[in-house]
Amino acid sequence: MTTALSSYLSSIRDNLRLDPLSEREVINELETHIEDELQELKEAGLSEEEAANTCVRLLGSAKLVARQIYEAHSQGTWRQALLASMPHLLFGLIFALNWWRGGSWLLIMLVLILGTVVYGWWRGKPSWLFSWLGYSLVPVAVAGLLLLYLPIGWSWLAILLYIPLALWLLYSITVQTTKRDWIYSSLMLLPVPIIISWFIAVGLEGRFPEFSIERLYNYAPPIGLSFLILAATVVTFIRLRKRWLRVAILILSGLITMTLVAGYAWSRLGLPTFSVLVLLMLSIFLIPALLEPKIRHGAP
Repeated sequence: MTTALSSYLSSIRDNLRLDPLSEREVINELETHIEDELQELKEAGLSEEEAANTCVRLLGSAKLVARQIYEAHSQGTWRQALLASMPHLLFGLIFALNWWRGGSWLLIMLVLILGTVVYGWWRGKPSWLFSWLGYSLVPVAVAGLLLLYLPIGWSWLAILLYIPLALWLLYSITVQTTKRDWIYSSLMLLPVPIIISWFIAVGLEGRFPEFSIERLYNYAPPIGLSFLILAATVVTFIRLRKRWLRVAILILSGLITMTLVAGYAWSRLGLPTFSVLVLLMLSIFLIPALLEPKIRHGAP
């Protein structure tokens, strides 16, 4: 295949953003179609270079072709949508039904999440994996917040040791996810600012584990509702075809859930804290989108 056609296919591959298996199938089908078209043009009397240039003109813009292929193949099944929404749904039920009080359900959820993440990661990172992957990062964020409850001397030591490790882990996972598609990085990180917001709303005074258990009990229904909103968001996300609609539903969901937190806990959050959390949520969309060209260009 000529250099022009190889470059054309590489451009389509760079803009495709499908899972590896679907991408290979699509590219193989496209290569077969191009080779057939190239052979017909050469038999019509064109040179190989002329035939290649004609193929490129007939196919059209590589970005447009990639977008059309993406919209034709990106829609997940209802089974995939349900599987992707499951961690949000389970956390929503745990808080809505007050199953969190015993602690055993949260431990079961953590084991289930870690097992599902390992399975999905080694199965080629299917689209349903990334909502589960986000919850595997929650213990990292919560552990960082709980460092505040250590004695002052130990707290600073733990923070200095813990924060670099946590940031390295978050960076590594986000980079690997962004190589696939920055939208999945946003989907993965979506619950993090919501969980941090509720953690702050419950209260940081006192010492763990005595602090604010009664307040957590009072906030459990809206906490459960926020997770159920995220579950509905993921179902819609997986079933949508167009990228701009996927981005829009993620941003809308983030704003709705943050508004829900503010509505129930404004007196505890305050405008400065709420503003920081909103900026954190928006950075979930902006930073992966801005970094994706560099990350994908440098991907092996």
